[in-house]
Amino acid sequence: MEFPKYKGKPRFFGERKTHLYHQYLKILESSAKKPIIFLHHNDFTAQRLIKLRRDVIAASAPSLASPSPTPASDAPIITIVRSAVFGAALRDFAPLNIDASRKIANFVLKGGLAILALPSFDPPQLDAILRIMERTVPPRKPLTQAQLDEIEAEKKADPVMPGRAPQKVKQPLQPELKLLGALIERRVFSAHEVKDVSKLPTMATLRAQVVGLLSSPATQLAAVLGEASGGKLARTLEGLKKGLEEGQDVQS
Repeated sequence: MEFPKYKGKPRFFGERKTHLYHQYLKILESSAKKPIIFLHHNDFTAQRLIKLRRDVIAASAPSLASPSPTPASDAPIITIVRSAVFGAALRDFAPLNIDASRKIANFVLKGGLAILALPSFDPPQLDAILRIMERTVPPRKPLTQAQLDEIEAEKKADPVMPGRAPQKVKQPLQPELKLLGALIERRVFSAHEVKDVSKLPTMATLRAQVVGLLSSPATQLAAVLGEASGGKLARTLEGLKKGLEEGQDVQS
């Protein structure tokens, strides 16, 4: 997707593209709390796309489990995107600065763009979804030299019936799906960084770990800092500890 070389050029869309423009803006607006994963897709049939969506929802189900039934709207949503219209929405999305917009534009390819919108930031759920996508749509294997030679020989071979072009045999499509990057809490992540984020524990676990770190060892540290004219920092640590504990109590 090309990023504009200058600003201020108005874009006028028809009814269909205007609807898509506002749909993409809404997705971008939700990125403050709902991560957006950018994917490149190729050679997908309607049936394979339906299967991919079902597999992603199934992979996310364990992380979304709760005492009450999970609403269907809270399931991950895969949206096939028109790159040109998305580029216009990206340029007009005010919360993103120009550098963040350029980063997204750089790794979003022309055509074949899809967006996976997650219901919340849940690293274990993200990891499960990435793994199921890799199993559902495994990476394409490069052609061997023998296969390349066979293709070249077929191109140079004489037609079976002189004067008529050889009948082309339609090969089955092999879908391709590639992770491009993500927009998480309005921050841009590369594909490698997304995989690193997916290995993190849940937010509840992270909060519990921080509270644990600030409990016993930090109590002694706070006492030392207080004696060494570090009373302000000591109070800051204590306030952070109480804030995390209150947040953990609210969630539980």
